[in-house]
Amino acid sequence: MTPTEIFAKIDHTLLSVTATEAEYITLAEEAIKAGAASVCVAPNAVRFLKEKYGNALRITTVIGFPNGYNTTAIKVNETIDAIANGADEVDMVIAVGKVKEGDYDYLLSEISALRKASAGKVLKVIVETCLLSEEEKIKLCEIVTQAGADYIKTSTGFSKSGASIQDVELFKKHIGPKVKIKAAGGIRTMEDAEKYILAGADRIGASAVIKGYYNK
Repeated sequence: MTPTEIFAKIDHTLLSVTATEAEYITLAEEAIKAGAASVCVAPNAVRFLKEKYGNALRITTVIGFPNGYNTTAIKVNETIDAIANGADEVDMVIAVGKVKEGDYDYLLSEISALRKASAGKVLKVIVETCLLSEEEKIKLCEIVTQAGADYIKTSTGFSKSGASIQDVELFKKHIGPKVKIKAAGGIRTMEDAEKYILAGADRIGASAVIKGYYNK
């Protein structure tokens, strides 16, 4: 794959708690130069970037991040606020405790509520694979598909570990035909990104791939 083909599938990410406006500007300029799919930033950076770059930059933000145990109402309001501020895509974190309880009705209801709140925008569902059994991952493929989300996403990058090729391959076998895969967490090089794309990921969440390419 060419660098351009890889960059077009990357959500160029900056989710550091110490991130500044200057750093967001650098991120945005790198993303635009590379032709990235979007930048993925904290909710409080969305309006700033939308006002500065308008339609030249697609903006992804995170909901219920990074632990996912906010109430559904909070996540819905976060989503509405993010879109009002200019977000094009939202990456929500599920309540992993509900997976462990087997309360899949709760998860279906919550993802469906965010699907409704994000109508017309891209919705990605972060399931935090490093905390799940294979059976739980397969069940979540079913729930994410049923709820009508656009993507199932492996990881926040803030837990015990990030993406794995095996998880992408597992998702590919069990998601519905309209659901895509985003791999995130620990993907740091062009070579890594290409491997995940070839395994079935349509998006890559990464902070280092584009930056590393332009700063060799």
